[in-house]
Amino acid sequence: MQPPRVTRRRARLAGVAAVAGTLLLTGCGSDDNTGLPGAVDYTSDTIECGPAGTLLASGSTAQANAMEVWANAYMANCDEGQVNYKATGSGAGIQEFLQGTTAFGGSDSRMKDAEIEQSRAVCRDGGRAIHLPMVAGPVAIGYNLPGVDDLVLDADTLALIFDSRITHWDDPAIAELNPDADLPNTRITPFSRSDGSGTTDNFTSYLAASAPDSWPHEPDKVWHGRGGQSADGSSGLVGMVQQNVGAISYFELSYAHENGIPTVLVDTGAGDPVAATVENATTGIAAGEVIGTDGDLAMELDYTTDEPGAYPIVLITYEIMCDRGNDPETLELTRAFLNWTAGEEGQEMITRIDYAAIPDEIITQVRERLDAMT
Repeated sequence: MQPPRVTRRRARLAGVAAVAGTLLLTGCGSDDNTGLPGAVDYTSDTIECGPAGTLLASGSTAQANAMEVWANAYMANCDEGQVNYKATGSGAGIQEFLQGTTAFGGSDSRMKDAEIEQSRAVCRDGGRAIHLPMVAGPVAIGYNLPGVDDLVLDADTLALIFDSRITHWDDPAIAELNPDADLPNTRITPFSRSDGSGTTDNFTSYLAASAPDSWPHEPDKVWHGRGGQSADGSSGLVGMVQQNVGAISYFELSYAHENGIPTVLVDTGAGDPVAATVENATTGIAAGEVIGTDGDLAMELDYTTDEPGAYPIVLITYEIMCDRGNDPETLELTRAFLNWTAGEEGQEMITRIDYAAIPDEIITQVRERLDAMT
């Protein structure tokens, strides 16, 4: 079923100030990087506007900047459609969707089986919640080591560093990976998130999968590594890395770029170390596979990939909707908005602010699922 095409107009806008409407971005024990890195031109020739109305959604803070750009671009080109996204955190986003208060929820983690079963009470006509991968990005490893550029580390050295078992930058394991670097005898200070975080969950999932002999902890949103220090939110980690020579931490790529922090090249066994870039993150996501069934596009990432140019430490945010039985009052507006975010223009727009586009073979399926929803 195709959504009605109500209006289609062109705008010449280049900043948030020019946009009418409201986008609510409120963190909940999570990232607070809601400032956009530079003006984004919201001019569009491809947005197909849905019906008039207001769309309410909430969830993942990792996609907050992407949603800010998308929502403002949609509202700049569609006078009668309002998109309000609250960055309340993935867990809250799932619960608010399950309570029937939002049209879709955003989550950096897959829903539990019990949550999917619970969704049957919200989805009409025997429907259930499914995952639509919409936003992705690399989790960069930032460090402060003056005089050392293009630092290379692999999964085992990262695991041992973040578990406080490699303690100095001139350790033989690091020196072997960086034969041309003048590594100082500086003490390493690893910083981790003090708050529960999907970024921590994805980073520890990478360590557990790629360095199982060196990382003895289960993946979790809560940090379980030994030693080191902690800070609240990605912005807190950035501050600690900037202030402390010898520091190392993990955060979304945009934080590193905005603050001029160098990032680690990851030796995946591919031949050449892989940099944290949006293009390499997209290649890394393509190495994973869809494991959902019956229209669900939940993915399993391959953190151990050695595909050339595939950055392995990535995060995917899903938009969660009913496969059928969505609220008829908001379905067509939701479909119009998400069809555009999943389109070529919408995906390209967020690469300008350090998000990675979802690979073509997967985002095409997202659009097909959206068109089929009732």
